[in-house]
Amino acid sequence: MDKSKSRYFIALLPPKDIRTHVNGIKQYFADHYDSRAAFKSPPHITLQPPFEWLTEEVPVLEGCLTKFASERPSIPITLSGFAAFVPRVIYVNVIKTPALLTLQAGLMTHLETTLGITDPKSKQRPYAPHMTVAFRDLSRQNFKAAWPEFQDRELHFEFTAGNLTLLIHDGKQWNINTEFPFQLAS
Repeated sequence: MDKSKSRYFIALLPPKDIRTHVNGIKQYFADHYDSRAAFKSPPHITLQPPFEWLTEEVPVLEGCLTKFASERPSIPITLSGFAAFVPRVIYVNVIKTPALLTLQAGLMTHLETTLGITDPKSKQRPYAPHMTVAFRDLSRQNFKAAWPEFQDRELHFEFTAGNLTLLIHDGKQWNINTEFPFQLAS
């Protein structure tokens, strides 16, 4: 029997009003700089990069994430301005707080020790939390045009991330699969 796999990643998603605002920025990049790739996923902060997982084993993955999230408090997130990975990526800057760094490192360790899920690239570089608005199909020329417009642009949002989100790739784009609430404040 052929075992089917799907691609997943785990992220923090901002509340709907912030997602709407960030999608408006993505639309601006589509309209003005011919960059649409960021529309393939909802606005998010990646915690565990994409990985393949057997479809029939998803309940095991979900059980692992339920346990992990239920033992962690909700965390405050601050989005502040824009930053870039030169020469192709522009993103909403996510402030690196100890709580966010601890959550991300803890999740990666938990997934590796519990399920054997690892991301070799992530182990070789420091975690850089971000919310992408333009990448991959943003040409170097358009990056050079767009970056001066965005590098000093103001943007500020604060929210509390109340759950982890597991996203699944359907062959065209990323969709929300399951949400895992953090522990309730006592």
